[in-house]
Amino acid sequence: MSSKNKGDVRSHFGLTSLPFTREIPVERLWPHSQYQQAATELKAAVEERMSAAIISPAGTGKTVVLRALKAALPEARYRVHYVKLTDLCSRDFCKEVAVALGCSPAGYYGALVRKVQDRAQALLEQEGLRPVIILDEGHDMRPEVLAILRVLTNFEMDSRLVVSLVLAGQPSLKKTLRREELESVTRRLAHYASLRLLTRDEIRDYVRHRLSIVGADHEVFDDAAYDALYEVGQGNLRATDHLALKSMEHAFQAGHKAVGAEHVTTARTKVMP
Repeated sequence: MSSKNKGDVRSHFGLTSLPFTREIPVERLWPHSQYQQAATELKAAVEERMSAAIISPAGTGKTVVLRALKAALPEARYRVHYVKLTDLCSRDFCKEVAVALGCSPAGYYGALVRKVQDRAQALLEQEGLRPVIILDEGHDMRPEVLAILRVLTNFEMDSRLVVSLVLAGQPSLKKTLRREELESVTRRLAHYASLRLLTRDEIRDYVRHRLSIVGADHEVFDDAAYDALYEVGQGNLRATDHLALKSMEHAFQAGHKAVGAEHVTTARTKVMP
């Protein structure tokens, strides 16, 4: 959507900014119980100096939970580092973690592991900050790379808990973690959180919330449009965001003040294969 169209859609529906984008402050995220519960559970694991995982299908809100978790950990006590993973080899994975922690990514694999451990220990002992490393897109990690997590959390022959890892990924990650050679990694994850797709009523509440925080003072979607959003998006947050915004664009182009099911149906062909 061009900048002109963005502005036109906003003014057409009487909004202060464009809805359904990722540019939303943590405090204005939709306060649904399943996201709050998952964030609370992960926070409890970190506070106990343990590691945890959140494993759910794509688009169900893992990023929402991770953002809420980061915001809930006091900056005076924790140093949170975020690493978005791709299909990396062991050395490249260690380089990414090293950069996130603020140390040099140069060196061979063994040296990088020591750098990461030394930096994590320095944060705790010299600055009084507990390192928390969020590893996103964990389903893309190779088994041999996942195995490194045991090494990264091993301090003084496993007698100290220095780093907390929060591993996030899609359901295939769970299958990988069940491999026999990764049992030691799996046992280090003290809690597994998960998310489900939203119900029809929850999708309506979610869409209304996203519109209310950008100034909507009236119903932008009619009842049939809400039903269509659910039927097409199947309760997936990310799919609903894309579909809702594109539907509003089509309603604007047609000169309609409310989004109907026909606009959702048209939008479907533009945002889904």
